Amino acid sequence: MSCERSRFANPVEHEGTGLTGVRVLDLSRVLAAPYATMALGELGAEVVKIERPGTGDETRQWGPPFWGDLAAYFLSTNRNKKSCEADLTTPEGQDLVRTLATQWADIVIENFKPGTLERYHLGLANLRTENPRLITATLRGYPEGDDRPGYDFVMQAATGLMSLTGPVSQEPFKVGIAVADITAGLFLLSGVLAALVNRYQTGQGQHVSLSLFDSQLAWWVNVGTAHLVTGDAPRRWGNAHAQLAPYELFQAVDGHLAVAVGNDRQFTSLCQLLGHPEWSTDPHYTTNPARVRHREELHDLLQREIGCDTVEHWTLAMSRCDVPSGPVRTVPEALAWRDQFTPPMHGQINGIPQMFLPWRFSSLPATPKMAPPRLGQHTEEIWALYEKLRKDS
Repeated sequence: MSCERSRFANPVEHEGTGLTGVRVLDLSRVLAAPYATMALGELGAEVVKIERPGTGDETRQWGPPFWGDLAAYFLSTNRNKKSCEADLTTPEGQDLVRTLATQWADIVIENFKPGTLERYHLGLANLRTENPRLITATLRGYPEGDDRPGYDFVMQAATGLMSLTGPVSQEPFKVGIAVADITAGLFLLSGVLAALVNRYQTGQGQHVSLSLFDSQLAWWVNVGTAHLVTGDAPRRWGNAHAQLAPYELFQAVDGHLAVAVGNDRQFTSLCQLLGHPEWSTDPHYTTNPARVRHREELHDLLQREIGCDTVEHWTLAMSRCDVPSGPVRTVPEALAWRDQFTPPMHGQINGIPQMFLPWRFSSLPATPKMAPPRLGQHTEEIWALYEKLRKDS
């Protein structure tokens, strides 16, 4: 077998091609890790997704809604991949994965329960011993030592996110999307890319590991640091901000308006726009700490004026005087607004609706996009590759 391949020995050889030439063996399922592998494919990598025969990734059945017989949930995280059915409980399936990992792949990503791959004789450390250039990555629910499975809803509860989300006087709320999963997927992506850069420099692969729980904790930024500084437990503020004012929703004539004042200059501009320049010199509101201390009375003053006109009026007026603001849109409204700009953020690939990822590169060529695969769509192709690799070794 060839473990001393020259691909990516010199990064200059691949300048301007993104991840073209990088090969990813995707042993993951559900949302967080598949989101990362989809992103690698979006950047040009070749991704082979190994799926359980007959059922595949659980999210293939997570619906409605469905596009034909494909669940929208599965479609959201599995673009740019080839699907190969393989039963890892059998020697044949295990040998397929081992051969691809040691003779074909640059990166292997998995999110099985701890010990599963070892039970299948596919421990990642052993794979890296056979292929020292291999980068492996593991995503778990909890930190090492806690083997429970992780799901986004539970993570939002267990990491404190729900304690910060929702109206002050009501029960805790989850965020409307699987934010713990997506956060972990993005951390996984960045870790794998860092390991790939390190391989440019050293010629050696390594292992990247993280958990949903830790990824969510790392997302706390100012909230977590505020707790470390004060020792206090952060609390819910509804749509207000713990450290800034005014930074909240206001009711206009025809809907809600988000206003986000981040400095004293913006507050002065807002006061002038609303016809009350004297507010910006009132000792209660002159500085942000003062405004935070008097947030409720300040809210009432601003609401009295903003409530007299429309969301569109205030959005345009505040934009002209550099006060950050915007309407509260629905998802369809936000997509419709974005459609006026290019390139688009959504479209169809082989007739299947897709949301695109946000990168825009000045020189990297666009990579062809593949529609999310049907279960086992590329099984014959991947098993033929396996046979060729075995023969060549």
